Amino acid sequence: MWPSDEVLDHLDLTLASVRGGPSGPSSDVRWSARETWHLTTSFYGDVPDGLVPDLVAALDAACAGLAPYPLGLRGAGVFSHRTLWVGAAGALDAHQHVVRASRDAGELVGAQQDARVRERPHLTIGRARPGSGPPRRRSSRPAAEGERPRDTARPGDDPLAALVRALAVYEGPRWSVEEVRVVESMPGAGRGGGPLYRTVERLPLRGAGS
Repeated sequence: MWPSDEVLDHLDLTLASVRGGPSGPSSDVRWSARETWHLTTSFYGDVPDGLVPDLVAALDAACAGLAPYPLGLRGAGVFSHRTLWVGAAGALDAHQHVVRASRDAGELVGAQQDARVRERPHLTIGRARPGSGPPRRRSSRPAAEGERPRDTARPGDDPLAALVRALAVYEGPRWSVEEVRVVESMPGAGRGGGPLYRTVERLPLRGAGS
């Protein structure tokens, strides 16, 4: 699902203020292009063309009974010292209904099962560049005979930590989630070598209530 233009504009301005110049923690990040900013509800892997209509129909049926709900971007974090993301707040229970419906639709038609736990909705804004992970230091434990000295990571020295701290209090405007998109992802075909996304179908949340 894609946030509204107002939400993306707000995030764009905020990130411009923390990116800074060519030096500092921001230089360790390969920033995601704005057109890729979205929240994933389920990932289906490689789906044969002949299976796409069935997947779309299953997902459309699952979304038909779900109502639109408010969501907003808030806070930030890092997955595995590499993936920098902005979190979400709002009607998270309703959001989890959409996540489960998306997963169930894929399983119904035999698409690849999504192995990731998506209980923490997020929008990826960048990834650490190769070699920019947490600095290493020599272990203080003496090496045994024939053993090479071990390096250990210092999590507090993670170059992305400063960016997470800067975005920890971030809170953007809310928008009404009213549709789920089925999207084709083409790795490496987008701007700066990132992915290119093509919308296959837009499926509205048509349920009553809020």
